[in-house]
Amino acid sequence: MSLSAKREALARIHGRYQRAGRPHKTLILDEFCALCGYHRKAALRLLNRALPTGPPKRSGPKIIYEPGEVLTVLKAVWLASDQLCSKLLKAALPEWLAHQERRSAPLPEAFKEKLLAISPAQMDRLLRPVRFQHPKKGLSATRPGTLLRHAVPTRHGPPDTSRPGSVEADTVAHCDDSTEGDYVHSLTFTELFSGWTENRAVWNKSAEAVLVELQALEGAVPYTMKDFHTDNGGEFLNWALHRHLTGRTVKLPWTRSRAYRKNDNAHVEQKNWTHVRQLFGHDRFAHPALVPLMNDLYAREWSQFTNHFKPTFKLLKRDKQAGKTKRIYEPTPQTPYQRLLVSPEIPEATKAKLRAEHAQLDPFALKKNIELKLKKFFTVLGNLDREATMP
Repeated sequence: MSLSAKREALARIHGRYQRAGRPHKTLILDEFCALCGYHRKAALRLLNRALPTGPPKRSGPKIIYEPGEVLTVLKAVWLASDQLCSKLLKAALPEWLAHQERRSAPLPEAFKEKLLAISPAQMDRLLRPVRFQHPKKGLSATRPGTLLRHAVPTRHGPPDTSRPGSVEADTVAHCDDSTEGDYVHSLTFTELFSGWTENRAVWNKSAEAVLVELQALEGAVPYTMKDFHTDNGGEFLNWALHRHLTGRTVKLPWTRSRAYRKNDNAHVEQKNWTHVRQLFGHDRFAHPALVPLMNDLYAREWSQFTNHFKPTFKLLKRDKQAGKTKRIYEPTPQTPYQRLLVSPEIPEATKAKLRAEHAQLDPFALKKNIELKLKKFFTVLGNLDREATMP
């Protein structure tokens, strides 16, 4: 029986119990226990005290804000930020609120203080009704490349995340539930110190296409690549990429993951989900014409949105005690942009350029443009799929 039904039963029986004599009280008590499932002592306490005149008192600390008012603002920011988890949302909220005020109306200072003081757990409780379910997982289309396995060493030990420049790369197959035929792949490049991530789309993940995108990204990212790590896919273990990385005046260290050890490439595997699957889903993109549309979104709005306005967790260390591993993260999650600004290895000219770019960006406008480009993209995809199936 629900709590509200038990309260209704108590209201009906309470008056009868108070007016009844001793023999009848026993019968009423038996009836109440059988109906509501209470222990007799608990039932006696309820029937012998006065009925509550108001709503039941809420347990826990007193609410200092109106949940409905807070949820309106919190939901708008949460949806625009691509449903950040509560801990990341709390870290991102101060900057997002400033943009929200410019787009709508200034918020009272007292209200903003209460909003910024909400704990991540309370954010989860407020946002629970609007949570969404994750879609299905995709397939792996990685095919082992044996050509250069002996020339590219495996990485020994954990990667260096204390300085900018260490990059992990991986591919994501947009193949739906079949890896047969030709289709689009997304490249993901993640810098480990800051979490700065860039994505690009290529057709059939050929060695030449991967090399072209890597060369373009090296000139576009706000850091200098100092070492490179990939999995064992043939799109990376090839002579074209080998010449590009090792034929420099200063040789660039290049390592690969151990076979069947996805965790060796954990940083970029994480981004495959948050930066590719959550954006484009698991549909099959079997048309070369889709590549320019994806790259237009990846290189512009998506890169600015994720690197400037979406905080990420960064693991500082692991402590092993009594057979258990405790992970210790940064006290406050930061965006990749914020981490690069505090790094002494990033030149001041690059930092000034980043600050100037950041000052021109509005996360709500970026989110709107992302949605418009996604709508256009899936409209084109639907049209191309229909044309391909016409007799």
